[in-house]
Amino acid sequence: MTIGQLTKHRSLGISDEKAVQMYELMVQARKFDEMVLLLQRTGKVAFFVSGIGQEACQVAAAMALEPHKDYFLPYYRDYGFVLAAGMTLQELMLSAFSKADDPTSGGRQMVGHFSHKKHHIVTGSSPVTTQVPHAVGFALAAKMKKQDFVSYVTFGEGSSNQGDFHEGCNFAGVNKLPVIFLCENNQYAISIPADRQLGGKVSDRALGYGFPGLRVDGNDVLEVYRVVKEARERAIAGEGPTLIEAMMYRISPHSTSDNDLLYRTKEEVETNRKLDGVPRYRDYLIESGLWSEEQDKELLARVDKEVRAAAKFAEDAPHARVEDLHRHLYAETSETEGNPSWR
Repeated sequence: MTIGQLTKHRSLGISDEKAVQMYELMVQARKFDEMVLLLQRTGKVAFFVSGIGQEACQVAAAMALEPHKDYFLPYYRDYGFVLAAGMTLQELMLSAFSKADDPTSGGRQMVGHFSHKKHHIVTGSSPVTTQVPHAVGFALAAKMKKQDFVSYVTFGEGSSNQGDFHEGCNFAGVNKLPVIFLCENNQYAISIPADRQLGGKVSDRALGYGFPGLRVDGNDVLEVYRVVKEARERAIAGEGPTLIEAMMYRISPHSTSDNDLLYRTKEEVETNRKLDGVPRYRDYLIESGLWSEEQDKELLARVDKEVRAAAKFAEDAPHARVEDLHRHLYAETSETEGNPSWR
């Protein structure tokens, strides 16, 4: 790499400390993911949807946005994103174990259906792409209230074929709303490869709705950061939405209920593993003089301990009470909350 390439993060306004923090968050997300996969295989966790191979894009995008100001509507693989947005390993583990203190749903939702009021992470749902029109609604609120925040929403390339995506894009384009659509194109909609579900680029669809669409290498951390940051600047300036298609590869199966070898080969997975954005970014930091092999070993050991501690914490945490079954179904006041008479 040239000297300019080795300091690209600085040219984007990323400090050396923030550049390293981004890598640490990617490692956290990866180690969390690997641990929950193991927990599911041992029967301690019922179900899991992995995001291995997508963390680089997720963390980069989160770090280009404004925490506690912008609103985030992530999809179910975005562990790297929500960690970078402020959620903790303990909170994600509580969700994986479906425990009462899970901030996402009190143990009522599947893992990966994120929600956190403090961090502006908006409740997601299982039907894919329903978060897109919701994100557009948040952007409409920003414009109506004349507030300088954006909404940011992610989804897979399969989801871009849903009506919710097109309706959301059309409304956002007509009204020039401050929303960023980011498609995490991981090449598979469960078992259907991209070439059987798309006749062209997802990013090109933006043209029909009157706003910019661009495709970016989702394994290139700094390039993802750049395009998301620029999309946010456009939105805040009143120039409307941006559609970003980040190209990546889903290294793990669709979920723990999926046998991915029925529709792809081990050779294909291993070939794409070599393009993984996490080690690629680690190498960039080492070549830039910001990181070392020794520091990497120390980080991996530390994060491994943190993930194990979070898993133990969540496993030992209490389950929801049976008497709370009907909570959060109706509006609660200080008088009714905790009082069985309202039920």
